[in-house]
Amino acid sequence: MEVHHHGHHSGKKTWRSYFWEFLMLFLAVFCGFLAEYQLEHTIENQRENKYIRSLHSDLEADISRLTEITAMRNERALMLDSFSKLLNSKEVLLHTDDLYYYNSFATRTVAFRFTPVDGTMQQLKNGGNLRLVHKNMVSDSIISYDVSVRAFTWGTNNEEDMMNSYRNLAEGCFDGVELNNMRDDDNNVIRLKYNPPVRLTEDSKFRLNYRIHMLTVFNKTMRKEGRKLLAKAQRLNELLKKEYHIQ
Repeated sequence: MEVHHHGHHSGKKTWRSYFWEFLMLFLAVFCGFLAEYQLEHTIENQRENKYIRSLHSDLEADISRLTEITAMRNERALMLDSFSKLLNSKEVLLHTDDLYYYNSFATRTVAFRFTPVDGTMQQLKNGGNLRLVHKNMVSDSIISYDVSVRAFTWGTNNEEDMMNSYRNLAEGCFDGVELNNMRDDDNNVIRLKYNPPVRLTEDSKFRLNYRIHMLTVFNKTMRKEGRKLLAKAQRLNELLKKEYHIQ
């Protein structure tokens, strides 16, 4: 009896099989890459929008504060002008209550100090997160506003130095006890109902005039710069609302 041996197929793959396997593997890797890229892009967009909305909130606070400071500087300009006129009038010693009142406002510093709400700005700068802001116009405007804020703050420090110079001179003219009587429990200035003593010589008056002049100049300069910074903050805020559809 003959025994027939069946031949075994080697199962050798053709080039087409290798091609399709490679193609399927490539597509799987590529689709995974696209999915990961899309996820990362979505996360970055979410972070960008979060930072922008937070910056918008900070700008609202800055705009409110700068508006308040501008109004107070307008009042300060009138006060310094009245101070100078009274100091050089012939009836100055008949109205020393007003003189003390103007003097107390001439040395106010904290009321005019601008401290920006910059928590978001610091995160954008120091954390390298400014790269998340993909719109060049927006990122450029953010950087420009930050530079202006720092310049404005530097100017405020110079003004406070001038106020300290004024105080050093005024301490020889005004009675500290009377100045203390002009402050209530919350440190608000109240006008005296009598004429307190004042030491005014021709020399001290001459020097006070110069200090008041410098305070007036600084106030005008800082008021102008404050208006410019306020306008820049408003423009940046409007840009954020437009580009990111913030209501």
